[in-house]
Amino acid sequence: MRQEISLLIVRVILGIIFFFHGLSKYMGGISNTAAWFESIGLSGMLAYVVGSLEMVGGALLIIGLGTKILSALFAIVMIGAIFTVKLPAGLLGNGQGAGYELDLALFAMSVALLLSGSRLFSLDHVLFGEE
Repeated sequence: MRQEISLLIVRVILGIIFFFHGLSKYMGGISNTAAWFESIGLSGMLAYVVGSLEMVGGALLIIGLGTKILSALFAIVMIGAIFTVKLPAGLLGNGQGAGYELDLALFAMSVALLLSGSRLFSLDHVLFGEE
């Protein structure tokens, strides 16, 4: 039971963090986020995909719907963020940009949920009997 409580906490906190990261992309003007994506050599359309995934996926993660799929997608997003933006700044940053410590923690949380699932107070468990 303690493991399920731990996974519930990880799932809800991860969902909250991603939800607000996605929301901030839209609140700050998603077109601004798209322009920033383009400035670092990525497609601006990817900003819409990532922002929507973070916001909608974060909300779904909170209620435990699609936990393993969303966790896999969030892990991929974090790998992308680390290797396209954060890696040159180092783990804790270099004074010119944020480090990748938060991205690494979010990646680890995502992988933990991908591997273990989270049944407690989860719609996946209620609707499908899944972890």
